[in-house]
Amino acid sequence: MELLLGVLILAYLLSFASADFQGDALIALKNSLHASANQLTDWNQNLVNPCTWSNVMCDPSNNVISVTLSSMNFSGTLSPKIGVLWTLSSLTLSGNGITGEIPNELGNLTSLTSLDLENNRLTGEIPSSLGNLKNLQFLTLSKNNLTGTVPQSISNLPKLINLLLDLNDLSGQVPDHLFRIAIYNFTGNRVNCGENFPHPCVSSGNDSGSSQKPKVGIIVGIVGGFVILLLIGGLLFFLYKGRQKGYRGEVFVDVAGEVDRRIAFGQLKRFAWRELQLATDSFDEKNILGQGGFGKVYKGVLSDNTKVAVKRLTDFESPGGDAAFQREVEMISVAVHKNLLRLIGFCTTLTERLLVYPFMQNLSVAYRLRELKPGEPVLDWPTRKRIAVGAARGLEYLHEHCNPKIIHRDVKAANVLLDEDFEAVVGDFGLAKLVDVRRTNVTTQVRGTMGHIAPEYLSTGKSSERTDVFGYGIMLLELVTGQRAIDFSRLEEEDDVLLLDHVKKLEREKKLDAIVDRNLNKNYNIQEVEAMIQVALLCTQASPEDRPAMSEVVRMLEGEGLAERWEEWQHVEVTRRQEYERLQRRFEWGEDSLYNQDAIELSGGR
Repeated sequence: MELLLGVLILAYLLSFASADFQGDALIALKNSLHASANQLTDWNQNLVNPCTWSNVMCDPSNNVISVTLSSMNFSGTLSPKIGVLWTLSSLTLSGNGITGEIPNELGNLTSLTSLDLENNRLTGEIPSSLGNLKNLQFLTLSKNNLTGTVPQSISNLPKLINLLLDLNDLSGQVPDHLFRIAIYNFTGNRVNCGENFPHPCVSSGNDSGSSQKPKVGIIVGIVGGFVILLLIGGLLFFLYKGRQKGYRGEVFVDVAGEVDRRIAFGQLKRFAWRELQLATDSFDEKNILGQGGFGKVYKGVLSDNTKVAVKRLTDFESPGGDAAFQREVEMISVAVHKNLLRLIGFCTTLTERLLVYPFMQNLSVAYRLRELKPGEPVLDWPTRKRIAVGAARGLEYLHEHCNPKIIHRDVKAANVLLDEDFEAVVGDFGLAKLVDVRRTNVTTQVRGTMGHIAPEYLSTGKSSERTDVFGYGIMLLELVTGQRAIDFSRLEEEDDVLLLDHVKKLEREKKLDAIVDRNLNKNYNIQEVEAMIQVALLCTQASPEDRPAMSEVVRMLEGEGLAERWEEWQHVEVTRRQEYERLQRRFEWGEDSLYNQDAIELSGGR
């Protein structure tokens, strides 16, 4: 027994020791980068576990697997102590002002699959020790001041599929094996790309921003399954960007000074302003798909006939505008899921911020419910059920599988898009906010759409995952009824303006058929309708603590645990209604009222 106890204590201490050396390495990196007093404030050397720190991701065993510190204006050097982070899979330090040499110790990071040091001021040679990184797939060292030759050791990396070394001061012969990599760029150096067997210094996937050849998509697809199993956000960022049709080897520049070089984002495609202007017919009003709080969304067609949606932010110069742009890019870069809208690329100039998404062929749920053109099919009931589950899974991923978690803050039918197969894709993260994993809520300016905003958020400005759950519940009611969250036309029928109150009333009266969208022409399963309404009402409870988490919502929609939860809610709701009616009677027939005094007089003296 004593031996067993000793082993357990030793294991416990070793777990802390492991976290200690990781934390020490990250603190050394923070110090060497000359982080200012208001940067990385939660990187605290007194905290044993760095897995709660911002910009750091860990696996379930508390091993650090991703560090992302892009565009933070660091000016220091890279600490060689990061070479002890043996479990690190993704290291991103692009868009800073980091000086000095690349430490040889980076060659110790044998789990590394992605290394991005682009757009810094690094000097010296590329360490040959990088040839030890046998799992490396993405190596980006563009836009630095690196000298010397391209190490032969890099050409022996078996999994390397993307190598960007452009815009440095490299010289000498580029190893022949490197031209077999799917994506490479050696332009802007003094290198020889081949004397006997000349090669282009940039692969076709990187040439002036043109589309990748199909083989790139095949290669990325092959490694995709392996990467997903790793569940590494940082790696997923690069894999996802690698699947796009263009890599950022060269920056589009139409006129001098057009590109704002303060912002740099990994492997996202950088579009030229002129390219998006042509794609949208100069942002013609007829191409507007929708309009939100930060700008308009236009339909566009790129030069290769790819259909896109271009979000043009119109108020980024206001206090929240530029931050909104950077926030949305950050959101989408860490949130990769089939039920979340992916980002293709961006365009940024001194006066413009634009985001480019895939075009969703079937537009939004709101459009399909209420804005159909003659001849367009109505959403049938099975499709509505599938949309409900898909949107729930997307939100579940944001709340429970992103680190830090993401709150959308404007969940509604208009922000749930539909792809060519009518699968739900949750979009518009412009109003979303990253939430530190150690905080249950944040106080912000209230953003959202009336009728969808949770009562506690509206009254206090405090948002949490449960505010999204409320908005999702309203969205479910939109799916069932086909109606808007607020409809003043219901006043004409002396009915409730709020959809939630309208449905609650009809549900209490057991008039379920009166709730369902008339466009379904009674082609639905009433038991399934009742279940969806029950889930919606559970999601829209007044107290956020009473609402289910999105993972529970998914299970209930799939038929697990709804009956028990609904019975419990019914009991609570009946009790609340009785208490409300009692208080109402007490107010009307209060102890100090004339009616109560008369009652006492009439009942006495007998």
